[in-house]
Amino acid sequence: MSNLKLINMEQVEIEKIDWLLYPFIPFGKVTIVQGDPGEGKTTMVLQIIAKLTKGEAVLPSSSDEPALEGKTMALEPVNVIYQTAEDGLGDTIKPRLLSAGADCSRVMVIDDNDQALTMMDARLEEAIIQTKARLVVLDPIQGFLGTDVDMRRANEIRPLMKRVAVLAEKYHCAIILIGHMNKNSNGKSSYRGLGSIDFQAAARSVLIVGRIKDETEIRVVCHVKSSLAPEGKSIAFRLDKDTGFEWIGEYDISADDLLSGDNRGQKIHAAKEFLQEVLASGSVAQTKVAEEAESRGIKKKTLWNAKKELEIDSVKIGNQWFWMLPEYYWEDGKITISLRTGNLAILKGAMDEKCTNTTGIIYETAPISSA
Repeated sequence: MSNLKLINMEQVEIEKIDWLLYPFIPFGKVTIVQGDPGEGKTTMVLQIIAKLTKGEAVLPSSSDEPALEGKTMALEPVNVIYQTAEDGLGDTIKPRLLSAGADCSRVMVIDDNDQALTMMDARLEEAIIQTKARLVVLDPIQGFLGTDVDMRRANEIRPLMKRVAVLAEKYHCAIILIGHMNKNSNGKSSYRGLGSIDFQAAARSVLIVGRIKDETEIRVVCHVKSSLAPEGKSIAFRLDKDTGFEWIGEYDISADDLLSGDNRGQKIHAAKEFLQEVLASGSVAQTKVAEEAESRGIKKKTLWNAKKELEIDSVKIGNQWFWMLPEYYWEDGKITISLRTGNLAILKGAMDEKCTNTTGIIYETAPISSA
């Protein structure tokens, strides 16, 4: 006798999608985060984990910086399962979690020293049940496929992706799979994922992390697939060996440009030069700055990124916001003294503060007068 079962769509109830981070990471679904090695994928995900364990919004929110508005989500502190097949727990993962401010008592790891964990492993489901984890991370994907699985074969990858998708839906947790990109520099971003295209086909959201060519501290997250909501705008973060991790805001670059290197950094450089020009003589109303930027073809999010990079001050006078250059700022080992101050005392203080980081080259926007 046939085992045929039919589902009548009239009887299917509409379900609301809940979001860990809208529109990038949905609950109850699989999200893939991929990029070239060393681009900051794991560091970014550990930052997200840290915020979740503290019940804090993943992205910062500021009334003075609209780029991040509407994308944050506050939660109660939650448990997370984080599995890594590459980094040491004691020498790499825990220090990064502590640096990010995580509550490490809420981060669980399945002990797989005696038996390697795979995506088909029953222990994965048991751990989700026991910990009530809202987020599960497997880093990297290829470390949890199993020794007999060829990641280039769709018929072998589909059952694995189906398995984790079922777990995500059944327990209403978000599952993030971290993967490396392949070396095809000429292909579309959707085809640079490591292995079968079925990885991306099964995921409901796919994010790519890449580095800005001319600004190596700046990394960008691009949304290349979103089955449940409109694709989110690209968001940048700074990863600096001295200051650590910091979200910057929206960034004007596509995934294909990010991966190919086309126009990397050119737009932000143009915006920074524009701000240095229009603010050289003193403060200017924010609305006028924005209007002039638009007339020059500089997008709002690029303008705000440049403002952040130059550490431009915002001051409210009456009912208006005004932007002004800081007393001095550093870029590429050069110091720039603001025309509105031009003070030798400021220069000396800047040099005292930054002398260990500068090449000794001084770039002046105006003659420096005596203090």
